[in-house]
Amino acid sequence: MALIKSVRGFTPVIGEDTYLADNAAIIGDVVIGRSCSIWFGTVLRGDVNSIKIGDGVNIQDGSVLHTLYEKSTIEIGDDVSIGHNVTVHGAKICNGALVGMGAVVLDHAVVGEGAIIAAGSVVLNSTQVEPGSIYAGVPARFVKKVDPEQSKEINQRIARNYHMYASWYKEDEKT
Repeated sequence: MALIKSVRGFTPVIGEDTYLADNAAIIGDVVIGRSCSIWFGTVLRGDVNSIKIGDGVNIQDGSVLHTLYEKSTIEIGDDVSIGHNVTVHGAKICNGALVGMGAVVLDHAVVGEGAIIAAGSVVLNSTQVEPGSIYAGVPARFVKKVDPEQSKEINQRIARNYHMYASWYKEDEKT
C-alpha cells in the first residue's frame, strides 16, 4: 500500500479511480484528480507547499515532485504524462503536455498545453515553454512546433495507455 502521510495539518486528497503503486509516497498538501496513476517509487512531497494534479495524469516510476517553501507550487493539468525518473520542482505543466524520461522542470517554469519536453532535458527556472512545441537539451530550448492534433493524439494515447496499465494492477489487488 502506498505511503499516504499528513504533514503540517495537510492530508493528501486522492481522486476516484486513481491508482497508487505500493511504494509511491504521497505526502502533505497534495491533491490528485480522478483516473490518475502514480507509479512505483514516485514521491509527491507536498510538505513545504502545494501540489495540485488534474484528471487522467500519469506520473511514472521514480519521479519526484517537490516545491520551494512558500515560494513555488506545482500545478499539473489534465491528461499529462510525466515519464520515468522526472523531477518537477515548483513548476506548472499544462493540459495534455508530456515530460519525457529523466527530464527536470524547475521552479516557476510553465510547460504549455500540448508541449513535449524531450527525455533528459532540463527546463530552467521561469522558462515559458510554448504550447504545442518541443523543447530539448540542457538547458532545454525550442526545437520545433508540433501539429496540435498530432500532439494531442500522442499525449492522450499515452495517458489512456497508463490508465489501462493501472487497471491491470487494480484487478490483481482484488484477487
